[in-house]
Amino acid sequence: MLITGGAGFIGSNLAVSFKQKYSELRVIVLDNLKRRGSELNINRLKESRIEFIHCDTRNQEVLELEDKVDLLLECSAEPSVLSGYGESPASIISTNLVGTINCFELARKNNADVIFLSTSRVYPYNVINNIKTIEADTRFEWAEVQDIKIAGWSKYGIDEDFINRGSKSMYGATKLCSEVILQECISMYGMKGVINRCGAIAGPWQFGKADQGVFTFWMLAHYFRKQLKYIGFGGKGKQVRDLLHIDDLFVLLDLQIRNIDNLNGSIYNVGGGEINLSLFETTQLCESITGNRITIKSEPTARPADLIIYKSNNQRISSILNWKPERNAERILNDIYLWIRDNEKSLTTLI
Repeated sequence: MLITGGAGFIGSNLAVSFKQKYSELRVIVLDNLKRRGSELNINRLKESRIEFIHCDTRNQEVLELEDKVDLLLECSAEPSVLSGYGESPASIISTNLVGTINCFELARKNNADVIFLSTSRVYPYNVINNIKTIEADTRFEWAEVQDIKIAGWSKYGIDEDFINRGSKSMYGATKLCSEVILQECISMYGMKGVINRCGAIAGPWQFGKADQGVFTFWMLAHYFRKQLKYIGFGGKGKQVRDLLHIDDLFVLLDLQIRNIDNLNGSIYNVGGGEINLSLFETTQLCESITGNRITIKSEPTARPADLIIYKSNNQRISSILNWKPERNAERILNDIYLWIRDNEKSLTTLI
């Protein structure tokens, strides 16, 4: 098994989990260590008998990997939706498209199966934000009655049939392009692959920032008593995201790998679904878990490409594999808290 982006939050957790479950499986991770904090995972990977290669998927050397690869988990990415705004898009395009194509080519040469972690951000933000909402005490909610019928939307969330025409950020655009390339590889070369459009994934070993990994970022700020800010949609913190524990993602990918013949070429929305929080509710949970109360300022204007609500509708993959997220929001935030507490000294330098 080769995991690209394997020193990052998702990649490293998946690597450790697969090695723990399948002790005889040879797990190799590849990462350029660009994201700050990923270097802290190196010793953890080595302790789990996982091989680490310092390499950038954008370089052709990734195609010259000497080891035979049977399965590729493509987790490498520039994960920020804000990437490219106010600057050249060259970096995110080279990382999220050119680098990903290099990974698919490696899989083709090895006749390896592919699990590609795409994103819910392939769906256009303006179309999602035009879904009628109401304001409740602690969150925004989708109105049950809409003025028009919206294909791919229900009270359960956004499903795979939701429109993907329209602006979605350069991050979302490069991920959608990569999906198309993988589908062509499956068709042209007889490869096997599955595409997962992931919502917010959270859990231990995530070095969260304001623009990516927000639930961990929120807990880190409460633990270390740092100031936060509610940004956008009136500055009340009522915007909502679903969240999925990294261990629930592992359970799903394990099932997908073992059933890849039946799932080949398919696209699935993968997220917390009914497990979701507003930032305001996240603050309440963080205060309860840490016992700390911090200053949270308000900025009413939203950032580019931001969403008022996003929830994944997992029903398609759930009905096929009988999978659903098991760890609720409080469990996710508590697991993050325990990880921060146990690694406080190392994490201080990243805050």
